Order: sequence, then C-alpha cells, then structure tokens
Amino acid sequence: MKALVYHGPGKKAWEEKDQPQIMRPTDAIVKIIMTTICGTDLHIMKGDLPAVTDGRVIGHEGVGIVEETGTAVSNFKKGDHVIISCITSCGKCDYCKKGMYSHCSDGGWILGNLIDGTQAEYVRIPHADNSLYPIPADADEEALVMLSDILPTGFECGVLNGQVKPGDTVAIVGAGPVGLAALLTAQFFTPSELIVIDMDDNRLDVARKFGATKTINSAKGNATEQVMALTDGKGVDVAIEAVGIEPTFQLCTEIIGAGGHIANIGVHGKSVTLHMETLWSKNITITTRLVDTVTTPLLFKTVISEKIEPKKLITHHFRLDQVIEAYETFGNDAKEKALKVILTNKS
Repeated sequence: MKALVYHGPGKKAWEEKDQPQIMRPTDAIVKIIMTTICGTDLHIMKGDLPAVTDGRVIGHEGVGIVEETGTAVSNFKKGDHVIISCITSCGKCDYCKKGMYSHCSDGGWILGNLIDGTQAEYVRIPHADNSLYPIPADADEEALVMLSDILPTGFECGVLNGQVKPGDTVAIVGAGPVGLAALLTAQFFTPSELIVIDMDDNRLDVARKFGATKTINSAKGNATEQVMALTDGKGVDVAIEAVGIEPTFQLCTEIIGAGGHIANIGVHGKSVTLHMETLWSKNITITTRLVDTVTTPLLFKTVISEKIEPKKLITHHFRLDQVIEAYETFGNDAKEKALKVILTNKS
C-alpha cells in the first residue's frame, strides 16, 4: 500500500509500506475512505513529539470500510463503514473504566504516534470493538471525519474541562479547527459571550459565522486590554487555550477572572512559564487533558441531527495521494485560508 511516512523533523514521504495485518484477535484492518490532517501532525513534523520515530505512518483520524477482523471482534464485520477514533481503548483497564481512554494501558493515542496511522490506504485498529464507531448508510461521511478527533477534543478538553455554564463569558484563544470545535460545542451551554482571539482575520470571520459574539485580532492591538474592556475589567469566566505555545497560554492567564477556569487544549512542544506571582490569589483552576473521546456517541447524535454542522470546517479537498500538497496547504493556513482538509482515497 501507499502511506505518508515520517522520517524525522521536516522529512516525510508518500511511499510504499507493507499492508497491515491482523496481529491480535481484537484487531481490525480498515480501508481508508477519508482522512485529514491535524495540528498535532504539524507538531510531529516539527519534531515536537520525540516518541514518533523514523518510519512511522502519520495520522489518527478518518472514516473507512472494515476489510478484515480478528476472531475476537464482535461488533464489526467486513464491509462495515466506520469512524476511526483517534483514541484506542481496550475498555477493560482501570483507566478505561474511569472513562480516561486516553490513558488506556494498552491503547490511548497510539495511531500515528506509537503505531502506524491513518494517512494511508489501510490501517490496523487495535481493540476495534471499542475504537471504531458504526456509520449509518445515509450519513455524510465527510462530516463524520470531524468526530475522529477535533469535535471531542474541543468539547472535552475545552468546554467540559472549562466547566462552561449558562451566562458565562468565554474566551477561546486560537481559531483553528479545534478552537472552532470548542466554539461550536460551547454553545450547548448558552454562554452569554463567546470571544474568539486569533491573528488571522479570515479565521475570525469564520468564528463569527459559527457563533462568536466578539472577535479580537491579537496582531492588531493588545488583546488583554481589549478583553478587559469587554468585561468591565473583570476578565472572563473561562479561557480556552487552543494553540499550544507560550504567548497564547500567557494570554489566557492574563484575561482569566477571579474564580475562572483555564482549559488547555493545545499540544505544547516547549515549556511555558506559569506566573504564580500573579495567579496565586485568583482562585483559578487550570486543566490539561488529552481527549478521551468518551463524548463521541453524544456528539455523533448532534451531527446526525444537524444540531451542529462540523462539515463547515472543511475548506479543502485532496486525493490521498496528494497528501504532501495537502500538508503544504494546511501548514500555510493563513495564506491558503485553510481549516480542515479532506483526503479521499480513490484507490
């Protein structure tokens, strides 16, 4: 088969790989129909995640068709259309029983990280019964790709960890796909204000269309001062960090109000400074999380019923064999006005 293979920081190639085989009775082999590129994949390409080694097939999102199942797989059969979860879950270990699938003792985020991933013609899915979701025959599969990762990530790591409540003032720092997913799902809880902060006017335009009540371009003025002016000097109830760099994390700590919640979503490849000299007395909570995908069934219902429309996040389409070109587009998001790209396997 062909796959996108990582060869160290800044090095990747679309090349031949052995087609995956069943290794355990709980495995399934899935033929990729559609996949996409995540901001985390860009972190990998920069060398921010050293656990990803030379020769790894990248990618952890997608929908596909079951090609083969191990003898212990009972929920799926050859020919089933499925959503591939970015998180692999055995469903049996102590962490899984707590709903912390991301820390599964025999899974977690392994696709495109510790084992070969989804930016390929085929992928092996361990613990298939707990790590795949069936797709109804008439469903829009492009929209359902967003359920692999960004929708549960924005919802769980941002909205739920931030404890968004009715009437809250919420700031989302970063209007990329995951920040916009947090924006979409925060509206489940009817906050009074949804302030989105970014340096890209195009993304801020999209945020307004998706429900942002205020937008701030942090490249065109002091974002902290603007947020404080909007909140009568009190700061926000919830600040969601959706980028993964020090300036955006620091902005969250500057705009958070007393008793507020800072919910970190971003993948941080470098350390950030925590200014306890200004935060120690503010009664704030700072949360971190790797998505567990425990809310995928709930979000699936909202997408199928069109209560939210994540397909609007898709801006570009490529064939799977154009993945190198797709990375160039996704990596130059401001110039290309890119959010999510869809890669379709035509083979």
